[in-house]
Amino acid sequence: MQVRAVSKYILGSPIKMRRVVNSVRGMRAQDALQVLALLPQRAAQPVLKTVKSALANAEENFALDPEDMVISEIKVDEGPRLRRARYGARGRFKPIQKRMSHITVILQEDYQD
Repeated sequence: MQVRAVSKYILGSPIKMRRVVNSVRGMRAQDALQVLALLPQRAAQPVLKTVKSALANAEENFALDPEDMVISEIKVDEGPRLRRARYGARGRFKPIQKRMSHITVILQEDYQD
């Protein structure tokens, strides 16, 4: 049984989020929560919330044990960009792009035990 959770339009660069996601890929979900809680990156918080949401979906919707869940797939896709401007000296235009991310977590039961 696969359980899924998606967080969309998270303000933060997908490149920075992927560094965090790569550190927990393939882990047990409970271990991933502990690792994400201790990571110093700001991008760890939205990933932590998404993994918690996937665990809650598994428990509430499908009556699965959260202890048996493993992160089978976790990915970060690029969302839309907010285009902002800063004006420089002599009327020059300096563009600023605020990037957004979409986080997808898919949990699966571990049958090895």
